[in-house]
Amino acid sequence: MSQIASRLSAVQPSPTMAVTAKAAELKAAGKDVIGLGAGEPDFDTPDHIKQAGIAAIEKGMTKYTPVTGTPALKDAIITKFKRDNGLSFERNQIVVGCGAKQVIFNAMLATLNAGDEVIIPAPYWVSYPDMVAVAEGTSVIVSCGEDAGFKLTPQQLEDAITDNTRWLILNSPSNPTGGAYTKEELKALGEVLLKHPQVMILSDDIYEYLVYDGFEFATLATVVPGLQDRILTVNGVSKAYSMTGWRIGYAAGPAAVIKAIGDVQSHSTSNPCSISQAASVEALNGDHGFLSDWLKAFATRRDMVVELLNDIPGISCGTPNGAFYVFPNCSELFGKKTPGGTVIANSTDFCAYLLEEALVAAVMGEAFGLDGYFRISYATSEDALTEACARIKKACAALA
Repeated sequence: MSQIASRLSAVQPSPTMAVTAKAAELKAAGKDVIGLGAGEPDFDTPDHIKQAGIAAIEKGMTKYTPVTGTPALKDAIITKFKRDNGLSFERNQIVVGCGAKQVIFNAMLATLNAGDEVIIPAPYWVSYPDMVAVAEGTSVIVSCGEDAGFKLTPQQLEDAITDNTRWLILNSPSNPTGGAYTKEELKALGEVLLKHPQVMILSDDIYEYLVYDGFEFATLATVVPGLQDRILTVNGVSKAYSMTGWRIGYAAGPAAVIKAIGDVQSHSTSNPCSISQAASVEALNGDHGFLSDWLKAFATRRDMVVELLNDIPGISCGTPNGAFYVFPNCSELFGKKTPGGTVIANSTDFCAYLLEEALVAAVMGEAFGLDGYFRISYATSEDALTEACARIKKACAALA
């Protein structure tokens, strides 16, 4: 009989991937499912980026590259950080991985020992606690309520830090809420962190470009320069350039941490795809004009979905600053019964009901560490979103 490693006992399959897979299964069975679970833009990768990938193939750029990324891509990343964030790095402070997810995973493996604690504000991206668990660390989950914009407060941070704290993970704009920290909020958190030199910070900036209504994105390393030698700033091309399948993420930070991440990667995947790296150089250095149209489309969808959801009795939804998610509150529906007699006890029950009865795939708040809510991705067409919200309204009205 096969024996599974004990380190995996606390690890569960990604709930977002599970919802997407279930929706695909129902679609394959002929069901008219509207999938709102995937964190993936519905736009195509811009042509100039695709052409760079094609050119790389035609030039024979199909061999191994340096494990932590090509010099050309590292230089493009350095230029991006200087241009967009006012941050200066050298090549030995940059690592490129097979998606931002791999970079974060490798960072945890490279730095955590048993008993080390990682502070994770909830709601959180589903993979953070599982990554920590695989690395034999301990997740310290801090619940951040809707009244605070689902964001960590300085007092909560201070209260969560112990002598064993190794990392704080900050994701802004956030998956799943779309909320984003202002410069002032980051500065206040930074003042706490300056008092605790043992704590490193992983700043997950993957949704950096996806902000709306004039919101000004900020990253902690820029706002609090005194923390730069303790910050790993993670980003990638998946969301802003609609390159999810190209699998390129990157990070910048202290050279010793970057080297350790590279050492882990050298014995797992080795280098990221050479073709994807070439395309990513063009993504970072090339024309960003397409983004203005995408942002307008995302903002229109967001506003429409928020309005439609707030028109449903029992559901309330705020308007987030970024990403392409909304995180509506469905807790008023708990305790109600479905037409089949099942009691809706939590967000998992509610999302199961939506999928089975309304054929709408959304992700339960419990997956993100905060029950009472569910996540909808509005990175799909307005027609699909309108129909999905109509189905949700009808399904909610059928609860008794």
